[in-house]
Amino acid sequence: MTARIGLGMAALGRPEYLNVGHGSDLGGTYDVDALRTHAHGVLDAAWDAGVRHLDAARSYGAGEEFVGSWLAAHPGRRTEVTVGSKWGYTYVADFEPGAAEHEVKDHSLGTLERQWPETLAALGGPPDLYLVHSLTVDSPALDDAALLDRLAGLASDGVRVGLSTSGPAQAEVLRRALALDGPFSTVQSTWNLLEPSAGEALAEASDRGWVVVVKEAVANGRLARPGTSPALDEAASSLGVGHDAVALAAALAQPWADVVLSGASTVEQLHANLRAADVDVELDGLAQEPAAYWSERSAMTWS
Repeated sequence: MTARIGLGMAALGRPEYLNVGHGSDLGGTYDVDALRTHAHGVLDAAWDAGVRHLDAARSYGAGEEFVGSWLAAHPGRRTEVTVGSKWGYTYVADFEPGAAEHEVKDHSLGTLERQWPETLAALGGPPDLYLVHSLTVDSPALDDAALLDRLAGLASDGVRVGLSTSGPAQAEVLRRALALDGPFSTVQSTWNLLEPSAGEALAEASDRGWVVVVKEAVANGRLARPGTSPALDEAASSLGVGHDAVALAAALAQPWADVVLSGASTVEQLHANLRAADVDVELDGLAQEPAAYWSERSAMTWS
């Protein structure tokens, strides 16, 4: 089942992220060269463990470039991995700790036209999956005919075009995309034990033949800590794995989930996450109201 676990670059491509404890994970490292070396080490460990799906985005600092330079150093691996990336957010923190703003959202055709060649240059070629990053109900992208036509062109060139979703109305956004006559055929959504509300819509996408990728299965680290739920504590103890592995295993148990992303910041975290492939677990009763979940996520501190 390790092949169904992917590695996301959100916490590896920049010095600060929303994950709980992220700053200490990287040891206070903010230099791009040091971050690259660190990311390559995690990518090497992921490859050795059988991970074959990598996920990046233009807004993940140098995440795309780290994947691209790692692949360039191992040219025989490109055909064996699936590489996904996303456009629509621009990283603006410039690798400075404590930045007031980290990323800027813009789902316009102009941003796509600027970021597509940037992605090609960073990765050394086209990604296999290319998604509109974090569509929410207020995004104009699904009503922009010119934008959809440009994405359809990318799809006709062999790139699997899709969307990622965020916010309490993920299911609504996904169903709006499903109702369109193209160009989308893959989706990446937040699904975890605290926020499972997109599950039925994701099952519908799977039934339509879409590739379904789960992000934030550990809820930005909130589900990796003891004390979130007695049921989670008990499952981790009885199975002999970390809370993170239980949370990831719950996502892997969803029949519509093709890939579940690990957001590991270190090799040690990656290996702990991959224990999810060794256990079977079904948990319920942890779900929050979506609005409450996303409000708490928005209040998290970048570190």
